[in-house]
Amino acid sequence: MRYEFSAKPGSGITAAWHLYHARVGALGPIMIAVAAIVGVWLLLVAFIWLHRPTRELAMPALRALPDIVRLARRLLADPRTPLRHRIGLVVLIVWLISPIDLLPEFLPGIGPLDDIVAAAVILGWIGRGTGTARLRELWPGDAAGFNVVARMLRLPAE
Repeated sequence: MRYEFSAKPGSGITAAWHLYHARVGALGPIMIAVAAIVGVWLLLVAFIWLHRPTRELAMPALRALPDIVRLARRLLADPRTPLRHRIGLVVLIVWLISPIDLLPEFLPGIGPLDDIVAAAVILGWIGRGTGTARLRELWPGDAAGFNVVARMLRLPAE
């Protein structure tokens, strides 16, 4: 049995052909958007990987994460904190309490890295602006925990 398709104007085949090309043509922008999202995600993961703490610092920093959240809340409530730092603190708190992560928490060893790195980058910036003494004053945990966090943030000794 032999089938012949005619592509004469007005035939159903021509309409189907144009519909097919319209649908396939719409995939181009969607694929570009998906590639851009994946590219940004890969850049953020690379940033996290480059700023990750050492193995000796990662576990104590992870244990200090609840104190880091409390420190961010205290800094946010402190009237001496400038507006630009408050915006960074809001971003940090939302990042830490958000269930959506760059690296899923179930990945062993690297799951919580994005939280630690985000805290280190933002609090390091704020700590250099406000000073180590002020962070120590508002730190809710013990001195050993603050020393771990200060090393993680690469803050100058005061």
